[in-house]
Amino acid sequence: MRASPLPRFFLAAYVLLVAYAALVIDPQLAELFKSDDAREIQFILPRFIGERVPLWAQIMFFGALLSAILSTASGALLAPTALFTENVLRPFFPRMGDRQFLLTLRIVLVAFTLAALLFGLNSKSTMYEMVQNAYKVTMVGALVPLVAGLFWKRATAAGAMTSILLGLSTWLLAEAFAADGLWPTQFVGLGFAILGMVAGSLASRAPAHMPHVPPA
Repeated sequence: MRASPLPRFFLAAYVLLVAYAALVIDPQLAELFKSDDAREIQFILPRFIGERVPLWAQIMFFGALLSAILSTASGALLAPTALFTENVLRPFFPRMGDRQFLLTLRIVLVAFTLAALLFGLNSKSTMYEMVQNAYKVTMVGALVPLVAGLFWKRATAAGAMTSILLGLSTWLLAEAFAADGLWPTQFVGLGFAILGMVAGSLASRAPAHMPHVPPA
């Protein structure tokens, strides 16, 4: 049976309630909202827990927080590793054995982990902004090929590749040069991804062969 989303909803609501209570108990924490660095807001709840609650509650809170982070991080790394290795790399090496495939999985996992670590260390975005950007990448790069592959009979691999490249490139260009434009950058990338899917699939589709009519 499918798990109910209600426990997660109540857990998120409880965390927000505790964070609000922290501001009520210690109004000085509200000064973090005035900081030039938006990342300071993230320290409201950890700072309150570290300064205002007993040791046993700190252990329970930070233990649960660490468990949630590790669980989310493992899924966020293992899923793209498996998808990338199976659907992108393996078609180029059709004779790859199980041992070589497992080694490739581990190498890709380490590469993705290092890339995520470097991004996190060098980024000045908040956790919310990094999660938001991660879903933007999925939206402009994976949504259109997935939906077209499921529901459009004329979709081809060339169209999917064109959609991914066009969607990601236009989104990155929009983020660099028109981040404050009229249209959100992810919608610009999504529009070009749809255009690339349609154009690439129709252009790569083999023409229909005319039936051979014997001469009279």
